[in-house]
Parts: sequence; C-alpha cells; structure tokens
Amino acid sequence: MTDKCVLGIDTSNYKTSLAVVRGGETVADIRRFLKVKEGERGLRQSEALFQHVQNLPEMFSELRDVFDGNIDAVAYSTRPRAIEGSYMPCFTAGSGQAVAIASALDVPAIGFSHQEGHVEAVLSAFAERPSGDFAACHFSGGTCELLKITQKKHELYEGSGFADIRGERTFYDIDITGGTKDISYGQVIDRAGVALGLPFPCGEVLDGLAMKARNVSDYLTTIKVNDAYVNLSGFDTQIRNRLTDMEHGVYYLIREVFEKISESMVEMILQNAEKTGTDSIYMSGGVSSSRFIREYITDRLAAKGIRAFFADAGLSSDNAIGTALLGSRYLWD
Repeated sequence: MTDKCVLGIDTSNYKTSLAVVRGGETVADIRRFLKVKEGERGLRQSEALFQHVQNLPEMFSELRDVFDGNIDAVAYSTRPRAIEGSYMPCFTAGSGQAVAIASALDVPAIGFSHQEGHVEAVLSAFAERPSGDFAACHFSGGTCELLKITQKKHELYEGSGFADIRGERTFYDIDITGGTKDISYGQVIDRAGVALGLPFPCGEVLDGLAMKARNVSDYLTTIKVNDAYVNLSGFDTQIRNRLTDMEHGVYYLIREVFEKISESMVEMILQNAEKTGTDSIYMSGGVSSSRFIREYITDRLAAKGIRAFFADAGLSSDNAIGTALLGSRYLWD
C-alpha cells in the first residue's frame, strides 16, 4: 500500500464530507449534515448546493487542525451513479473545490460516482476483498438498489506527470438487479419520523425507538417482493395514515415498520440470490447502518446460507472515505 495521502470530497444531498486516507487507513474524517427546516422532508438541490458551498471552507479549516501533511491527490464524487444521465447539482460543489485544490497543488484530481464510494467504503472494512463479481445493496435516503458489481481492470499510471490526470473514472461496472420501483426505504423511514415531529433525517432516532420497543403492532400489510423489486409508496401511506390516528403505542408501530422493511429486504436479497447465484452480499448506504436492520437481516440470511457483510455504521452512511480510497487504489494500488 502506498504511503501517499489522498483527500476525498463528497457532497451528497444529506451531508458534506471530507476525508484523508493514507495506505488504506483513515487519517481524517470530517462530516456535517445539511440543515433541513422543521417539518421538511429534505432539501431542494439549490438549497443543498448552497449549504455545501458554505460548509466546505469551514470544514477545510477543521481538516487542517487534524491533518497537516501533504496531499498527493484529490478524489471526489461527481454524480449519484456512473451511468449516462445521472446528475445532481449538489455534487458540483465538491467537484469544483476538488479540481481547484488539485490544480493549486499540481496533483491529480479524480472523480468517481457517489455509489462507488459507498461500495468501496464498506469493502474497506474487511481484510479480504471479493476476487470477482459480487453482490451489494445501496439502501440510503434516496436510493434502494440491489447491485451486481464487476471490478474493472485498469493499468496503473506510472512515471511523472500525475497532475495531467483529470476527470471521472469508474472502478466498478454496476448493474441494478433489484430494488424499488418508486420510493426508497430511507424515504419511508424519514417520512414517518417527520410525521412524528422529528428533525430530518430521522433514521438514527427511529432505529433507537425500534430497538427499545418491547412489543410490535400488527397494523401494516407485508411489503410484497416480486423478482427482487418492491413498491413502497402504499406502505408509506399506511404508516402516515396510522400515525395520525394513534395516541398510544407509537413505539410499537415504529418497530413494526422496521420489521416489515427488514422482512422485505431479506426476501429481496433471497430472490436476488436465486437470480444471480450469489451466496453473500455487501450492505452499503445509510439505511444499512440501522442496528435493528443489521441484526434482523444477518440472522435470517444466515439461516438461508447467505452471508451479509456490514461495515460499521460510519462507513455505511454518506462519507468521503470510500471516495478517497478509490483515488488511492486507482493511482497506486
């Protein structure tokens, strides 16, 4: 592994993230949630972009307080997914800063998709990486996808002139093999939390409530899974209709929400395994950081002979660590 330092920048619709990695190890990790007004269920892209522009200078000052070494390359998130037409304005905030910093330092600036960063962050938690194609999920606030991932081969750049390396690369070829046909698991959870008056995003608080509930209600229908795909808008409507009528037992309902979601994830992964022949899956995205979901999925998939790989919660949620690691691997690994 190289001893060179790579700065990672990720500016998603939820969080501003900076990281520095050296030799596969995280040297610095700074993140800041974007602020959402009370009662709102997210941000418009213009608002997210503005907050990133405000956050980044302050966060770079924080970074300098914990890391005073040299930066040998900059890696950054360019868009949600590495496919044609994938675009979100919020990622331009990080992209612009990355290219400016790299130009000033005369070092490479390499872009990757936000999804690739999520996958790489989870893989980094395990000593042994998959040797060929592998299955993963990306369950986050705005994404609900099962993925078949092929590791691309590329020639390492040798010699001088690193500063000439610019633009976006892809480390993985990613195909969607399952997921949602409407809204995501993260949206269902956040909408339930906002309906309860919680600040957005609500996943961590609701996860805690689900873990603490001693009983579970039986108000909601099972989420149907067909060919590893789900529709979640009807389930979402059921939850919010029930919440408006409830005076007691809200904790039990939240536990039921998490149970029903976890049940459908297990079924989705099992159906995907039948299609693809995989016997393991890497779990990425903020929803995968839920303690309730982790325990539920791990136990039930293991009983079916499928191993679920979870990194710690910090590597599952939005971060710049995975992006920085991709840059390091692309250039020197």
